[in-house]
Amino acid sequence: MRLKKQKRHRRTVRFYTTCFGFREPFKVLCDGTFIHHLLVNRIAPADSALSNILGGAVKVFTTRCVLAELKSLGESYSESLKAAGELITARCDHEKRKSAVACMMEVVGEKNPEHFFLATQDADLREKLQEVPGVPLIFGLRNALLLESPSAFQRQFAKSTEEGRLHMSEAEYKMLRTKSTLEAEEAMKFADANESEGDQNGGTQAMRKANDGGKRIGVKDKVQFKRKKAKGPNPLSCKKKKNLGLPTFVSKSESNDGSETVRSRSNKKRKRSRKGKKLEATNG
Repeated sequence: MRLKKQKRHRRTVRFYTTCFGFREPFKVLCDGTFIHHLLVNRIAPADSALSNILGGAVKVFTTRCVLAELKSLGESYSESLKAAGELITARCDHEKRKSAVACMMEVVGEKNPEHFFLATQDADLREKLQEVPGVPLIFGLRNALLLESPSAFQRQFAKSTEEGRLHMSEAEYKMLRTKSTLEAEEAMKFADANESEGDQNGGTQAMRKANDGGKRIGVKDKVQFKRKKAKGPNPLSCKKKKNLGLPTFVSKSESNDGSETVRSRSNKKRKRSRKGKKLEATNG
């Protein structure tokens, strides 16, 4: 249960920080009923208990009207008055003392510009403040403190303000329209000036061509660069072709035509002379 409560409190604080701009240290405005509840249930110190709920640094406030109300209640609330006197007094511009409920409602106002967390045990006051956007409520339950979840009205208000931020307001639309028209007029003036300059430049170029008398026929105004074509591979990086060392056979016709004759040893046959045989036959 404790983990679920901590997650719910963390989610509520994140809602108010993102949608209404609450920042640390969080300001907690306490009335007399809440201070008395803390003393009766011995929840002390108050700032550490509140910081555990909100998950950040805390500054605890009260008002002069709350102090005056506690003082008027007598000795039974003397300890509560002493504890409330140690808190920071928030500014409430009241010439005459008002009730704590009226004072709290005026300090919070219509949109809670000071970003106060309101701590009270008054159920009627909490119900009224649920209809005010951006007012998180804290109350005590026995010896524990609870942070109320945002009401349906507050969630709807946050959603509508977010949608309003996404769309363009009428004042912004008028400003954008005037700005666009001014930019269009400036662009038209700039284009007209360029056209007039272009006509002047064209006239001067025509005069120059006429003065040249056609001598620059065939001469190009701009230099045309040739594209580099892909060349062959680097001969130093290529391997040389290997000679397999096979014998070369040349035909007779090729040998007669050429200056050198190549003979192979395999075709070379030695002829025996028959003169000796003829001499022996004659002698016999």
